[in-house]
Amino acid sequence: MDSLIDNYNRELNYLRISITDKCNLRCFYCMPNKNLRLIPHDEILRYEEILRVVRLAVNYGMKKIRITGGEPLIRKGVVEFIRSLSGISGIEDISLTTNGILLKELASDLLGAGIKSINISLDSLNPQRYKRLTGGDYLAQVLEGIKETERVGFDPIKINTVVIKGVNDDEVVDFAKITLDKPYKIRFIEFMPTAMIDSWSEDRFLPSDSIREQIERFEKLYPVTDQDKSRPSRGFRLKNGIGDIGFISPISHHFCSSCNRLRLTADGKLRPCLFSDDEIDIKRLLRNNAADDEIIGQLKLSAQQKSRGHMIREDIFQKCNRPMSAIGG
Repeated sequence: MDSLIDNYNRELNYLRISITDKCNLRCFYCMPNKNLRLIPHDEILRYEEILRVVRLAVNYGMKKIRITGGEPLIRKGVVEFIRSLSGISGIEDISLTTNGILLKELASDLLGAGIKSINISLDSLNPQRYKRLTGGDYLAQVLEGIKETERVGFDPIKINTVVIKGVNDDEVVDFAKITLDKPYKIRFIEFMPTAMIDSWSEDRFLPSDSIREQIERFEKLYPVTDQDKSRPSRGFRLKNGIGDIGFISPISHHFCSSCNRLRLTADGKLRPCLFSDDEIDIKRLLRNNAADDEIIGQLKLSAQQKSRGHMIREDIFQKCNRPMSAIGG
């Protein structure tokens, strides 16, 4: 089998697919209310178009697929789409990122359709703060959804928390304590400068080392052995913990050298990096009945356009023009 290899000898085997830019929350760092333009319905890739791209990508080494949004669970037909995706030979792992609001009703169906693991975005355990951060009063539903994913048998269950200094950093230990009783993977993510966020600044940025120090004032952390080096998270465990604590550090300890992913946006753009506006329009080929070789050529081109790494915190860095919800987290 051929592989997608970029110019820095990284083998790309992980495709993150956004199936919608719409969401039922308005987290300020992802989908703010102001100046937001949703992608017209006709410009969103149809499921059969996504499946065609995946079938071709699998022939060139793509083994892992992550479904993202917006909020992917609000798109009609998502469970059947995932079932079709899981039927493609060669895919070893299909995972999902969600805000968790619809998990209670869909967790069992998602497991049956072929989702292997779930990432749940959750930035506060405080109902009032959750509402301020997300624009929605859904914390209780999200917590019920997490319980349901555990009940039906999902493993692993990952909870992603973006830590913002002066906003929710006082909850770090509360999140870490969850791993004492639950087999969840709590992952703390550094606050990143993405499009449409004027509020990002150094005084709101909290590096992972500081987050870790805060937890270790509560209890010592021990490294998790046998970690997958291609994963961005550095894993640890509290002494008596049954779950893991991870740190994703795209700014302070960026993981670009081991990045193994491409992105497919909801409107059909191949994107080699979250923090770059380099995109290849593959939807145009799909809708003009292009031959498989043409589409494969664009997959290869996207791999070749992948840069060595992002330039966050350097003078030449420029935020990408798209909001996170349009790219897929």
